[in-house]
Amino acid sequence: MTNPARLSRNPLALALAAAMLFPALVQAQDQSGKAADGKEKTKTETSDQQKTEKTLDTVTVVGSRIKRAEIEGASPVTIITKADIEREGFQTVADMLQTLNQGTSRAFTGDQAVTGFSPNAQVVNLRSLGPGYTLTLVNGRRPADYPQPYNRDRNVVNVRAIPTSIIQRTEVLTGGASAIYGSDAVAGVVNIVTKDAFDGQSLRVRVGSTEEGGGNSVNFEYSGGHTSDRWNSIWAFQYGKTDPVFGTQRDFLADTRNGPLGPNFTNPALSLVVLRGTAGQGVPANHNTFYPGQAVCDAFGYTEKTTATRGHYCGSFTQPGSRSISNYNKTWSTYGRTTFDISDNLQFFANATYWNSDAKASSGTEFWGTSGDRFNTTKSGGSTAFYYDPQFLGVVQLQRVFNPFELGGAEAATTLFKEKTWDITMGLNGTLGSRFDWEAYFQYSRYDYSANRPRLLAKAVHDYFLGPIQGYASTSGATTGASAIYPIYTLNLNRWVTPITPDIYQSFSTRVQNDSTTTSSSFGFTLSGDLFDLPAGPVGFAGILEGVRQTMDLRSDPRLDPLRPIDNQTVYNLVSSGRTQGERDRYALGGEFRVPLFKMLTAQVAGRYDRYNDISDIKGAFTYNLGLEFRPASSVLLRTNYATSFRAPDLQLIYAQGAASYASAVDQYACYTGTGAAAGRGPRTYTQCSAQGDPTIYSMQTVIAGNSKLREEKGKSFGAGFVWDITPKMNVSVDYFRIKLEDAASQLGSLNILDAEAACRIGHYQDASRPAPSAAYCTSILNLVTRFNSPGAPNDGYIERINDAYVNTALTDTSGIDMAWNWTQDIGRWGSLRFNTAYSILMTYRYKLLAEDDLFDYRDSTSISQRSRFRGSVSWSKDSWGSTLYATRLGSARSAAGVPGTNTAGESYGHRIKPYITYNWTLTKRFNEHLSGELTVVNLTNNQYRYDASNTGYPFYYYYQGADPLGRRFFLGATYKF
Repeated sequence: MTNPARLSRNPLALALAAAMLFPALVQAQDQSGKAADGKEKTKTETSDQQKTEKTLDTVTVVGSRIKRAEIEGASPVTIITKADIEREGFQTVADMLQTLNQGTSRAFTGDQAVTGFSPNAQVVNLRSLGPGYTLTLVNGRRPADYPQPYNRDRNVVNVRAIPTSIIQRTEVLTGGASAIYGSDAVAGVVNIVTKDAFDGQSLRVRVGSTEEGGGNSVNFEYSGGHTSDRWNSIWAFQYGKTDPVFGTQRDFLADTRNGPLGPNFTNPALSLVVLRGTAGQGVPANHNTFYPGQAVCDAFGYTEKTTATRGHYCGSFTQPGSRSISNYNKTWSTYGRTTFDISDNLQFFANATYWNSDAKASSGTEFWGTSGDRFNTTKSGGSTAFYYDPQFLGVVQLQRVFNPFELGGAEAATTLFKEKTWDITMGLNGTLGSRFDWEAYFQYSRYDYSANRPRLLAKAVHDYFLGPIQGYASTSGATTGASAIYPIYTLNLNRWVTPITPDIYQSFSTRVQNDSTTTSSSFGFTLSGDLFDLPAGPVGFAGILEGVRQTMDLRSDPRLDPLRPIDNQTVYNLVSSGRTQGERDRYALGGEFRVPLFKMLTAQVAGRYDRYNDISDIKGAFTYNLGLEFRPASSVLLRTNYATSFRAPDLQLIYAQGAASYASAVDQYACYTGTGAAAGRGPRTYTQCSAQGDPTIYSMQTVIAGNSKLREEKGKSFGAGFVWDITPKMNVSVDYFRIKLEDAASQLGSLNILDAEAACRIGHYQDASRPAPSAAYCTSILNLVTRFNSPGAPNDGYIERINDAYVNTALTDTSGIDMAWNWTQDIGRWGSLRFNTAYSILMTYRYKLLAEDDLFDYRDSTSISQRSRFRGSVSWSKDSWGSTLYATRLGSARSAAGVPGTNTAGESYGHRIKPYITYNWTLTKRFNEHLSGELTVVNLTNNQYRYDASNTGYPFYYYYQGADPLGRRFFLGATYKF
């Protein structure tokens, strides 16, 4: 009896078994001279087919610089054309790229993360490794990075800035490709190819809206081209505007009572509370000690509530819904390309793209409280959330949320983004003799970014509610003695319980400005062609010489520096990543060979050396790629590949000046050795030194800044699979992949850094079961801790600064399987059907932070958004009509709780939540040779998010697990060609 569990857990074995079986099934067919339909081929048909094969145009596809007739090679490549994007209902190439089955929604930012670091960007993230590990190219060249670091630290490409009107196709290569393209091609490469030929002119207009409100859009595209004997020119212009969508326009986001707990078990927000720090006056600690009365609550639109943890108070159920869930966006772009045939074997080419965007994202409300108020400090200057208020006879903590109507509407809390990027490329290409093609080019790309964000001024809002300080007191109100450390203020109750006006808001608020610019300039020379002939065919060759300069200049608002002396311009509860200014030069030399070993077996070998010039310790990296293609029959390809890859440290990770803060921690080296701050006390344990008042506990400056000691991250990838053309109209592919990433850059945290620093200086960890840290690791760690070197001074040996920067430590090892099936079928007078499907499943995702840690598989944890992804469509066409139903399925994911249970409202849940499926539907009609129309419905079933009964915190779902809160939306378009 077959063990089903064993089969289901060994998909690779099944794939390889099928790969070995398929050649046997088709080889006899191929050798017998039968056609795919089973009929005997005639000599004429065979001859014609051979002639056709010989005259096929060769093309260059991502993954190789050698032109060839076959699209499929040793490494899997997915090609999605602009027609596919439109047929599947996507409005932008960025939206389409989010649905790649090899991708993931992990590490999400975007419109829904309005308070994130890059809410106006969209990125590609293959294999869950992070967007920085997918190399994104335009026409095979690197555009300028997005100027704002993704999630504060990583440099990425914003695919939202690529106009859909200029796209011809998108090529996706999965697996390491640094031997072809250099740094960052660890998880794969996405190459967006722009239009290179068009004769005539075309106008396209599309309007759209959402079913539940907001998001009205208009898009206009104009493109044209002209071809003459020696000139070929194309041009395009695109304009688009989309209105924002707010949470208030979606029922499940408009009110927190619409979540899993329902209205009876949901509490209002702490919108207007005075929380006691210690019990007193009959009020327990952490309870609201001042209820303003029903009239005040009504004036704010709040609901009163009494809970066991907060006591009696009133607050809002609707404030969270005031934030935007889709940005306002207005963009326009232009594109032009021209070629001129100087001679029969020499051509000049040039192309340029410009993209401009004005966008808005709104948090809806503003928040203020004594926690995070830098003007609310203890007598010694330490931070505290509490102050002593004589009105309440105790220490209290304030929290106040300002509503949109107090601020002047949702626009008052809106962050304004202004972005523009342009790219220009020019060069020459031609032929050498009859065997070689060559190309030389120069490219320059620039991206400018600014974000203008509303924030409160810390001193102004502090003074508005609390006024001047009146001394210091203990929790009991004593104003003398060592315990009198809390500042004394008297809350202005009239201001506290009265809604502010927009004028008052303007008096204690400001707008924070962050600006950034990145550039990328490059030159390159490629030579490709056939070196010589072997018995099985010609040996293909491609060589490349490349030089690139990248720059980054990030200018954060100087008022956000925590080390800046506080004054009336200090911003409340916001810090920046500081200033980043740096550049990197890179030079590369690479070669690639395609060798036909036998008639059925072809090898691909590539190698590349990249030389770097920046402040990091990385100076050069060599990578290689090996691939085999075995074709036992013309309809079957068995393939395998092995590649090394690398990722150079981001400019942000090595050049960031960083932002600093102060916090107290145990100086572990001093503790373990009895030196410095612990001089005279002898060696002790961490527990002994952790006692209150120990001299090894003191305030240390912590900086999150660049680390010039970072090395390159090293990757290895392996793949094996097959492609089978079952019939001329049906094909299937199955590929296994495994990617291993070593020395990945990760943050350790101050506690781990101090522990490791002590171990490196002593030679071992205090935990004897842990192996001693390596020399390379210690080099990185010791560079992160700066100690005073002042012999004879009281602070000699004390820690001056901890740089909680990224270091090379982590290991990721992931594997899985990709499958695809395509079929086209004529259905007689009813037209024809076309099926396209692709599916990926993650088998393992193992990770560890430190070398001595255990390698843990996170495949089933909340760290992985979903274990499988599917995208597929069925299309119908007949005469002038066409229609497509497209589906995306994200496999099951771990619930918020991670274990079965029951929530407060009594609803049961499991440890995983159901798959998330959305559909798009398009209908097209060609009215005549000039005019065509289209109707598109996105999210046909209005599936807005995965429901999770254990996720009871607003917004009741995780962005990265799959969600489309915009819901069902409609687009109507028309295209006129002339």
